[in-house]
Amino acid sequence: MAAVHRPRPSTVKAKVVLLGEGAVGKTSIVLRYVENKFNDKHESTLQASFLQKTLNIGPRRIQLAIWDTAGQERFHALGPIYYRDAQGAVVVYDITDVDSFTKAKNWIKELRRIVGDNIAVCIVGNKIDLEKHRTVSHREAEDYASSVGATHFNTSAKQNKGVQELFLDLSKNILESKSMPHPSDSGQPFAAPQSGRRSIIVEEDLLETGDSRLRMEGGKCC
Repeated sequence: MAAVHRPRPSTVKAKVVLLGEGAVGKTSIVLRYVENKFNDKHESTLQASFLQKTLNIGPRRIQLAIWDTAGQERFHALGPIYYRDAQGAVVVYDITDVDSFTKAKNWIKELRRIVGDNIAVCIVGNKIDLEKHRTVSHREAEDYASSVGATHFNTSAKQNKGVQELFLDLSKNILESKSMPHPSDSGQPFAAPQSGRRSIIVEEDLLETGDSRLRMEGGKCC
């Protein structure tokens, strides 16, 4: 009996940007998501790194081009360069740092001003492994996220909690967005930055084995 081959789904390509102040854990979150690794001695991101991950969600396939951006004040002017064409954004704050949450709201305002409402946004309270030191209440963060049309997740990159769930939810929201471009299987969604630290490509098939393939291209880890 001949084997039945399921057709490969068309690929929807989406640009996702990580925003937030320095030291809130943006790089730790994306590296946990892509490589399932954690390094508590990351250096500050000074430019932007580009990571790519493809996954199947039900009958659909999405290719995420993830940009991890610098959070320091002197790099804020570069923000619009990275998120102007984004379909998704992850805005991160540190649950132990009220100021990082206040500044996350500023990122949201600027994001909405430049991109508008046609973008899926997830606000992320990171470092829940430090729950006893929390200074941003879960209710306050949930209420704010709801008020700006965003979803909210609590994560710990260190303990690998909530990271997979937030990117899966964001991907589903992007796929449901009417602003998504037509699916295509050809080419790269966005060119990797010339000055970025590295480019990583991961392919994860949720319909079949769940195995992942990882290819690292140049540059140092952090």
